[in-house]
Amino acid sequence: MRATEGLPVDGGRPVEGAHRADDGTPADEALPAGPGAPAGEGAPVSGQDTVAEVVRQWRAVYPGLDTGPMEIIGRINRCAALFQQAEDAPLGRAGLTRPEFDLLGALRRTGRELTPGELARETFSSGAAVTKRLKQLSARGLVERRGDSRDRRVARVRLTDAGQDTVDGVIPAQLAYESAVLSGMDGPALGELAPLLAELLGRLEGRLGPPRT
Repeated sequence: MRATEGLPVDGGRPVEGAHRADDGTPADEALPAGPGAPAGEGAPVSGQDTVAEVVRQWRAVYPGLDTGPMEIIGRINRCAALFQQAEDAPLGRAGLTRPEFDLLGALRRTGRELTPGELARETFSSGAAVTKRLKQLSARGLVERRGDSRDRRVARVRLTDAGQDTVDGVIPAQLAYESAVLSGMDGPALGELAPLLAELLGRLEGRLGPPRT
């Protein structure tokens, strides 16, 4: 069982059924307050986050259990779920899902046409998922597809003017939400957290490869 299975959101609701913050709710209001507990066997467990309660229950069932990995991975998963809810608010107002925005963002940040295969690699998605999303975005006039001049079997995708305007309109709101989410942490703490997460991600990608959606 994963540490985050069945974790309640504020008020005891499960993550799967949690209210998504696409109604304009500030991102920091969607997150539980308070720092997490230190990891490691025998460490005191804070009652200020939901993972702490999961850990407390497992320790009661298995006294002496080393819950260190659960305390770290459980909190990363929990934070990721809450960050996703917060970041999806500006996307929802723009009428986009996160996977759709990831495709538009890949085209915008690379500044060039990309094939569906390249988009799949850029967004860690399957080819079938990219094809479906491109069809939806094309129908809305946000992307255009054309055949390669040297190989008509290859399609190339680019942003339309409307697509570029959409991305440029969403990015500032998304970054503002991310700043609000992190506003409770001071600069030095964030400065320590970023390289630690970068090291962990680099190790996981090296061993497991990138996730695919």
